[in-house]
Amino acid sequence: MIAPKPLTFVSPCYNVVVLKASRQKKMEPATIMGIVIVAILLLLTAISIYTAFGPPSAQLTDPFEEHED
Repeated sequence: MIAPKPLTFVSPCYNVVVLKASRQKKMEPATIMGIVIVAILLLLTAISIYTAFGPPSAQLTDPFEEHED
């Protein structure tokens, strides 16, 4: 049985291979972990800004203003 050829795309303008699916490099686990951590931090920042300045901010109260001495 003959092994199938890898998926390639040759540009019509140039004699170069643009895409070769069989030799894609995998990302390092540390890179994936870094991307996940950054995504979580951005999500938490967006939720905090929405809570502080968006429509839910009308429900927030100032505890120092409520208990003035």
